[in-house]
Amino acid sequence: MKVMIMRKADTDTENGVMPSDDMLQAMADYNEQMLNAGILIDGTGLKPTSTGARVQFKDGEPTVIDGPFAETRELLAGFTMINVASMDEAIAWAKKWPRMDSDGNVALELRVLFEMEDFVEGEGIEKHKRAQQRLTRQPTSISTHLSFNGDCREAMAFYAEVLAGEVTFMLAYADSPMKDQVDAALQDKILHATVNLGGRLLMGADAPPGMYEQPAGASVQLHYDDVAIAKQVFDDLAAGGSATMPFAETFWAKGFGMLTDKHGIHWMINAGSPDA
Repeated sequence: MKVMIMRKADTDTENGVMPSDDMLQAMADYNEQMLNAGILIDGTGLKPTSTGARVQFKDGEPTVIDGPFAETRELLAGFTMINVASMDEAIAWAKKWPRMDSDGNVALELRVLFEMEDFVEGEGIEKHKRAQQRLTRQPTSISTHLSFNGDCREAMAFYAEVLAGEVTFMLAYADSPMKDQVDAALQDKILHATVNLGGRLLMGADAPPGMYEQPAGASVQLHYDDVAIAKQVFDDLAAGGSATMPFAETFWAKGFGMLTDKHGIHWMINAGSPDA
């Protein structure tokens, strides 16, 4: 059963008093105990209600009420979500809450979450189940991984420069746990590299000898709002490579072009929309 341990607000939390480093360490130790026990799902603190708002409905019409809210003892300052076998187990863990929090004067409220099995079968609950299945199957992130024929290091540095990104990871085979399992010719090649493009990741690696395949049937697609910037990126990526479709206006975009760069990677550059 999933249980939420709700840490009630007090004067300090509503006034935005930040926890001390000792308190943060104590809470981290508490969370680690639950993590090691395999019951911790999630947990975080909440900023004061002065930063929040309420949306209250009357006869179906919403009214927004800005914080702060007066009834401090009824407010929340944070929560911890756990998955336990019983309410008794949840209470036992709640009793282990760090004693130093608010000098030992903390109010915790425990509430059991509904599970799908608690509801009567019907189309409504089936919709919720389908939505839950989508959430569990969807990845937390999606990135592009490129394969290179020995020039990954140069390629990733090139992409970081052209796309205004940053090489955040570059691991050679020689520096990895696999160093004794690969040929000497592969030692200085790249096992894994990452370029961060404002939170969007471009990854790559050098394929082992005899395993490299020229990319086919896939392209890295970039979109820009600014047509001039898109054109410059297109030209920079195409330098030393070849443009398979020159950058020009189309019926779906102010600018679009396709190219294969000097490292054999296919790109599609898209910019704006025709009515923008």
